[in-house]
Amino acid sequence: MTGGALDAHVVVGGRGGFRLDVALSAGPGEIVAVMGPSGAGKSTLLNAIAGLVRLDEGTIRVDGADVSSARPRRHVPPAQRGVVLLGQEPRLFPHLTARENVAFGLRAHGVAREIARGEADEWLWRVGLPGTGGHRPAELSGGQQQRVALARALATSPAVLLLDEPFTALDAETAGDLRALLHQQLNATRPTTLVVTHDAVDAAALAQRLVIVEDGVVTQEGLVRGVLGAPATRFAAAIAGTNRVVGLARGGGWWMRTAETEVSLAAADDASRDAAREEGVRLAALVRPGAVRIERAAEESWTGAVRIARHAEPSGGSWLARIVRLEQTPAGARIHTAEPAVAVDVAADAVAALELAPGLPVRLRVDPADVRLVRLDAAPGRPDAPT
Repeated sequence: MTGGALDAHVVVGGRGGFRLDVALSAGPGEIVAVMGPSGAGKSTLLNAIAGLVRLDEGTIRVDGADVSSARPRRHVPPAQRGVVLLGQEPRLFPHLTARENVAFGLRAHGVAREIARGEADEWLWRVGLPGTGGHRPAELSGGQQQRVALARALATSPAVLLLDEPFTALDAETAGDLRALLHQQLNATRPTTLVVTHDAVDAAALAQRLVIVEDGVVTQEGLVRGVLGAPATRFAAAIAGTNRVVGLARGGGWWMRTAETEVSLAAADDASRDAAREEGVRLAALVRPGAVRIERAAEESWTGAVRIARHAEPSGGSWLARIVRLEQTPAGARIHTAEPAVAVDVAADAVAALELAPGLPVRLRVDPADVRLVRLDAAPGRPDAPT
């Protein structure tokens, strides 16, 4: 059974406080990922669609029926919406067995006890838990409990399934297994699904479309590949695994001025050169952290390094920056610099050899083949302000 269409305009809050104002839609059986920084309003959005938060403005329609509206005031109770919300915690009934937990929703929909128990066992088999129907939640691992919660959510054939970061509390291996299971079951049962996640892997693996929410509004939306390939904000660029720095078109390339120096970048591809053709237009330069090369500056103090840089011959694709922090990665470290804000991926042995540390001035270099330029007036969403 394919899920129902979702059409929602959710407005919650305001009057001097945080205001969520998000409009989104999903066709029957479509999977839409929602991403955004902490505090952007993602969970509030799902809670409003589920009926746990009342609208201040707007309307929510599920399969063509109004389930929430501000004018006229309407609020269908959560249990009557055909909407199921699954969050980070499985929230199983501790006194019921796995079978009884899954059967609970079916029984609430009027399914006879024995039929519900039989269907519950079928769903436990579907999520990889055959033979566990008699176990209570305390006897199951965290990953197994989340599988039971997923079986309970899907067993009632919801019109809309809401997933609020369902893998966050799990280890990487268990989360990977559940991601594959979820992909399989969503394709088999086809509920209309919104999945809130902080992981671009979830968006790419599960969803057809991606909606970015920042500060309570949608800043970009579109096909997952399109959003990650042309991020319209710094947050979207971060989840896509790329740097995004805003500047201007100058001399057929990208240029910006910081408090202490100037930075210019050229790009090799035709699309980027076309984007920079008109002098003075706002451009975003996209560069992957692994494509940025780093070396120690001539002086260890920022003041000394800037003084030398001012008397040096300008060099396109090379600029002086200051390290603000280091983050460990599986292959080494990600170095975050300021003026402008750029991340650089460095192997562990290079971090040690260069003796990189916060506050240290460094010189960064990028080859034109690794630069992509995007005109901001042609990019979807709300672009960042220049740095």
